[in-house]
Amino acid sequence: MKLVVLVVLLAALAFGLAACVHSALYTQRVTAAHPPAGETVEVAGAAVHAIRRGTPGAEPVLFIHGASANANEFDWTLAPRLEAFDLILADRPGHGYSERPAGGHALGVQAGQMAGLLDSLSPDAPAIVVGHSFGGAVALRLALDHPGRVKALVLIAPVSHDWGGGGQAWYNHWASTPVLGPAFSQLVPLVGPGRSAAGAVCTFHPAPMPEGYTDQSAIGLLFRPPTFRANASDVMALRAELSAQQGRYGELPMPVILFSGAQDTILKPALHAGRLAGQVADFTLVDLPHEGHMPHHGEGEQIAAAIAGLAAPR
Repeated sequence: MKLVVLVVLLAALAFGLAACVHSALYTQRVTAAHPPAGETVEVAGAAVHAIRRGTPGAEPVLFIHGASANANEFDWTLAPRLEAFDLILADRPGHGYSERPAGGHALGVQAGQMAGLLDSLSPDAPAIVVGHSFGGAVALRLALDHPGRVKALVLIAPVSHDWGGGGQAWYNHWASTPVLGPAFSQLVPLVGPGRSAAGAVCTFHPAPMPEGYTDQSAIGLLFRPPTFRANASDVMALRAELSAQQGRYGELPMPVILFSGAQDTILKPALHAGRLAGQVADFTLVDLPHEGHMPHHGEGEQIAAAIAGLAAPR
């Protein structure tokens, strides 16, 4: 019996070591394939990475990506349509190439990092802030906590309110736990990359996923263990974070334009866009009847036009 236990323990140890080696090699490969493409700014002791595009010195537009993503999400969709603006495509804390500060799961902390980024890169002008999905929640918090930094909000399929439960995948539960999370996350590079395309298809449904999406958006960066843990912690803390901030949306003085995919299967628009519409004074809802959760790809021209329209004198 003791021999059996010893063999099992040795096998588990060998598997764990192999997973760690595979994880390190995977991280090395994906970093080489998708290296940092922008610049870093230190905010509150943590580096914030942002890709810069467009025209330096022009009106600033800050892009904040959603869960499981990074700044590359906008680099081949909206950014090429807005070259007349000073475009700042940010990696949220712990994602892409931004460092994770203490308490990085909190929307207030993430918004503070975005505000610090704008203080450094656009000190003289408030920005039009574009947020997709989880990035919409951060954009809203940025506008609430730092209204002087935000000229207008453009929200794309945003999560804005406590939705009442459900929706958190089992692997986010495991990855976000303090003790088992780091060990569990070492296993993610073994299976995660092979399933990323199928997951993305579901996110786009019923719209088609663009060819080359996972590569163009550098989705592989998600499966690096520290990034996967950061993403899991964000998702698991989100309901409580939204519950704490959703009563404040009536404070927003700036215009808010919200693009909502009517067939979104990731979130229910009525629980987010529908409720936000009743709280914000200057609010415009754009319903996209044939889109799911990723309308900035299929409806990029329309969304870019709305962003450009906000830059015009009001």
